[in-house]
Amino acid sequence: MAWGKKKGGRKEPLFGLPAALADLRLTAADRIPGGGDDKPKKSAKSSARRKGEDAGDEPPRERKAPAGRSGAKRRAKSRGGFGLGRLVYWGAVLSLWGAIAVVGVVIYVGAHLPPIQSLEIPKRPPTIQIVGIDGSMLAQRGEMAGANVALKDLPSYLPKAFIAIEDRRFYSHFGIDPVGILRALVTNVLHRGVSQGGSTLTQQLAKNLFLTQERTMARKLQEAELAIWLERKHSKDEILELYLNRVYFGSGAYGVEAAAQKYFGKSAKNVTVAEAAMLAGLVKSPSRLAPNRNPEGAEARAQIVLAAMADANFITDAQAKASIGHPSYNVKPAGAGTVNYVADWIGEVLDDLVGQIDESIKVETTIDPKLQSVAEAAIIDELAAKSVKFNVSQGALVAMTPDGAVRAMVGGRNYSESQYNRAVTAKRQPGSSFKPFVYLTALEQGLTPDTMRQDAPIEVKGWRPENYTHEYFGAVTLTQALAMSLNTVAIRLGFEVGPKNVVRTAHRLGISSKLEPNASIALGTSEVSVVELVGAYAPFANGGFAVAPHVVTRIRTLSGKLLYMRQPEERNPVIDPRYVGMMNAMMRETLISGTAKKAEIPGWPAAGKTGTSQDYRDAWFIGYTASLVTGVWLGNDDNSPTKKATGGGLPVEVWSRFMKTAHEGVPVANLPSAPGGWGLSNLAQAASQVSPPTAIAPAPAAANNGGYRPPPPTRANVRPEAAAGLDGWLMDRLFGGNR
Repeated sequence: MAWGKKKGGRKEPLFGLPAALADLRLTAADRIPGGGDDKPKKSAKSSARRKGEDAGDEPPRERKAPAGRSGAKRRAKSRGGFGLGRLVYWGAVLSLWGAIAVVGVVIYVGAHLPPIQSLEIPKRPPTIQIVGIDGSMLAQRGEMAGANVALKDLPSYLPKAFIAIEDRRFYSHFGIDPVGILRALVTNVLHRGVSQGGSTLTQQLAKNLFLTQERTMARKLQEAELAIWLERKHSKDEILELYLNRVYFGSGAYGVEAAAQKYFGKSAKNVTVAEAAMLAGLVKSPSRLAPNRNPEGAEARAQIVLAAMADANFITDAQAKASIGHPSYNVKPAGAGTVNYVADWIGEVLDDLVGQIDESIKVETTIDPKLQSVAEAAIIDELAAKSVKFNVSQGALVAMTPDGAVRAMVGGRNYSESQYNRAVTAKRQPGSSFKPFVYLTALEQGLTPDTMRQDAPIEVKGWRPENYTHEYFGAVTLTQALAMSLNTVAIRLGFEVGPKNVVRTAHRLGISSKLEPNASIALGTSEVSVVELVGAYAPFANGGFAVAPHVVTRIRTLSGKLLYMRQPEERNPVIDPRYVGMMNAMMRETLISGTAKKAEIPGWPAAGKTGTSQDYRDAWFIGYTASLVTGVWLGNDDNSPTKKATGGGLPVEVWSRFMKTAHEGVPVANLPSAPGGWGLSNLAQAASQVSPPTAIAPAPAAANNGGYRPPPPTRANVRPEAAAGLDGWLMDRLFGGNR
């Protein structure tokens, strides 16, 4: 390696080249002016600096190359061009990524929607219209949706009211309104809150048809995508018509027709400008502004809509001013009547009758609206007058024809306060109203209404059942014992015929609840419902045939297609006609001289049995004629004792009030009687001619013409009020179930 010399004494390596070649290196004079890069210059400066350092001199001052105007301009231009280019570049990059993000969001949102090609306008939620035996509307279940109304059939100002207040640019946007969104954004920023929405009518329709009501960004994006799809698939008028027929107006009303019927009692085709404004105003907050809940708020909102309509030139200022303060709404009260207990019962059996409901239906029932109103008034008025005195808070009533068709049902005093159906769902101790099954079992084993049994103290393994007044009548007929509801006789009969046989009899006649076959079953200690107990009494009124309590006769779609029709039941005899006549004669005496002497229907032969459970917790009366079987229960939901409310008191009063009205104008008919005697064909006339004896005596032989009327048991030392209730002490003390 050779080293070359340079001025200043610095030696540079020649890397093996001859020393003569060292002079061939390029010098500054050999370089092109302005050419080259910064590195060599920097290297030259560094070399010079190092050279000076090597020579022991001070570093030379940096020389500034003279720069002309053209050079300065070039440098400034170079710097400015670099910033603008960068800005354009990054703007393009960000725009590209933004577009990719938007496309990605659209794809993501679309992936969580059903395939667009399979999207269809969903059917209306099914409604259940419940009508009475006369075809009148009783109740409605499901979402209240009126019939679809064509846009051309509506007054022009009705759809315009919605456009004015909800979507002024409806006919100019493509499903989404950027102008409206921007305007809403500015308004909300200025008001520092959400005071205006940017959703179009199409977006609202998309939400109502396909989406939930949750307030999330994902739902809003889905809403926007579906709105665009709706605009491509349907015309503006079609979208507006769909919207008006699907939007929610509060109080269960969907669509303008249902809302107009709900709030104004008229069709949407006939609403006024003021009514149209009120309907349009409800969309913002239907639950809060519904006229039946907030009439002042609904009217104030309607005035805002009228002003918007005038501002959009849909109506004149004069029309707006004339309509303010004149909504003339006629709010229908929310369904709180006792007929809703019937509607709930129907809802429970529909699945068994027609399966799952996917379209609106009409259910034709056996309910008589007139009798339903009478039954409701009888329960409510009686409780209003005497609930405090007797500490009774609830009541139930079921009335059915002898073939099981329910004509009226009251499940409680106030449906709006309690939807618990005490006529169908609740089960309570029937007390002595269960005793007819004991006596029927005895008759079927060979006893007769004249059979004598002892009314005397009895003890069964330490159990000493007693009568209500602790008094005993000695030898009495079965008729007398049943009429006076003597507990000791019922207990003796229960042992005699066997508790299991009593249970079989009750189940055969229609009791479906579980019954315990013990000694106390004769006093009604197993719980039953009102509807099944009334149904079990029906064979006494129809000649001995089993019935199935029912309320539905036909079910049709609103288009008229028949889905269900009740078929006539086979007449299945469960009681021999002889025993039917005997039981009717015996229970008829209950109304004449027994525990239900207050029960009466002028001119009508009637029979029945009272019942009162332990500590006066339940008071019953089940009574019937050849036309109607009706049962009444009164008590408390918490099973707390009443203040000595007995079956012969409040229930009989309710029953009598209802039955008198129910039999007005109905031809009198006799209860079924047994062939050859024990009948009631002449019982009404005989009852007015026979005076009760002063002492207990065996009943006379049955008349061949069926006019038997056994004498009631009486004693000189028995008070009249005691004669109306000689049972119950045992139920008060031990098991429940006196009169």
